[in-house]
Amino acid sequence: MSDHLTLLYRGPLSSCDYDCPYCPFAKRRDTPELLRADRAALERFTAWAAAYRHGRLSVLFTPWGEGLVRSWYRRAMVELSRLPHLERVAIQTNASCRTGWLAEADRSKLALWVTYHPGQVSEPRFLAKCAELAALGVRFSVGVVGQPEHLAAARRLRAALPEGVYLWVNAADGLTYTDAEAAQWSELDPLFGYSRHPHRSAGLPCRTGESVVSVDGDGTVRRCHFVRPPLGNLYDDSYREQLRPRACPLGSCDCHIGYVHLESLPLYDVFAGGVLERIPHGW
Repeated sequence: MSDHLTLLYRGPLSSCDYDCPYCPFAKRRDTPELLRADRAALERFTAWAAAYRHGRLSVLFTPWGEGLVRSWYRRAMVELSRLPHLERVAIQTNASCRTGWLAEADRSKLALWVTYHPGQVSEPRFLAKCAELAALGVRFSVGVVGQPEHLAAARRLRAALPEGVYLWVNAADGLTYTDAEAAQWSELDPLFGYSRHPHRSAGLPCRTGESVVSVDGDGTVRRCHFVRPPLGNLYDDSYREQLRPRACPLGSCDCHIGYVHLESLPLYDVFAGGVLERIPHGW
């Protein structure tokens, strides 16, 4: 059993302040009751992480909605970053929140996986936010969904961002790219080829279920977000006896937060030191 456990946490939160046409959670509002439940679940998770004594931890928050507009996610990021046994805490975000809270965190351990959504925020405003993150010394990547109508905006973004900021491109769901189209996106993200096609995974070894697991708000532990049978619960330690090497039971994997952990791909070397925040090694 590895002494370094990575957790992908996704609580009940599913509301977002953006209205992206390709996202089912756009402009969705959570009820006050659900928000209270999400806050309680996250505070329980943070307390569990603080008390963890089985080795090192890393945490990636993958909320369905936008977490950082909620105070409890910002507080959790700060508190987790200060834990001596935590190696990295990262979150997927649109970066629409204010940035001043990051000054309270241990920024050597905190990172952001930022998605740019053209049409939801102006380019100057988004670039100003990136400049704030850079000035604070925050590790972050920036990316876009590879919608054809986003190509020009993505090109402008790449030209405006510092060279040291990695720009990733996610293949759009259900979209097939010709070689010429893929080449255009690869000019912006040299690793776009990994996102272009789903990866065959059936029967292949994957780190999920051994050193990487997903956790929901109730503490149910699964090997990843895409394989539903539970391994146990985080809060009664029943998951620990289930941690072991496993082959993937699904036919293919088409999401970066899943296939990055496939042992058949070289992505732990490609992203060494930045797997959770999607920053290639040496970038």
